[in-house]
This record gives sequence, structure tokens and C-alpha cells, in this order.
Amino acid sequence: MQELDYQFLDTTVKALVDNPDGVKITREVDEMGVLLTLEVSPDDMGKIIGRQGNTAKAIRTLLRIVGMKNNARVNLKINEPDGGSSDAQSVDDAIDDLKME
Repeated sequence: MQELDYQFLDTTVKALVDNPDGVKITREVDEMGVLLTLEVSPDDMGKIIGRQGNTAKAIRTLLRIVGMKNNARVNLKINEPDGGSSDAQSVDDAIDDLKME
């Protein structure tokens, strides 16, 4: 049986993107909690990030709530699609920069 946090992320992301077959999620558990790593096709990255990172922030907030209900700390990492510029900052760094503004 898949974990609830994985199921939630899978269902939510596939509902947002145009290419649900391009969605890949990996789940790792360690002493820090649960880390879900998300990869989507390059064309769908904007839909996941949203304007000023708001969609990604909302997904992260909801994942934390799902985690709290199951006594787990859940974090989401969004991987940059292949072919991204090597000197461009990562998606997560860009979102963190937006939070500080």
C-alpha cells in the first residue's frame, strides 16, 4: 500500500499537469522525516511552481498537514527538469528567494 503523503502528492500533481505520465515521485524516509522528490516534464514545471511559487508553497503546506495527521515530517523537493541551464539556480532555491522578498 502506498503511503498517504505519496498518494496525495501523486493525485494532486497529476491533476495539475498536462502530461501526467511525466510525473515521477520518489519517497525516502530517514531520521529527519519523509522526503518526497518530484520530477515533472519541463512543459509542466510552471504549473507546479505557479505564480511567485504559490502553487509549490500550497502543495508543501498541504503535504505537511498530511504528514502531521500521520505523525511524520514531510518535505517536498522539486527537481529541475533535464536540460535546464547549468548556471540557473535550482527551483527550490528560487522559491526560497521569493519567500524572503
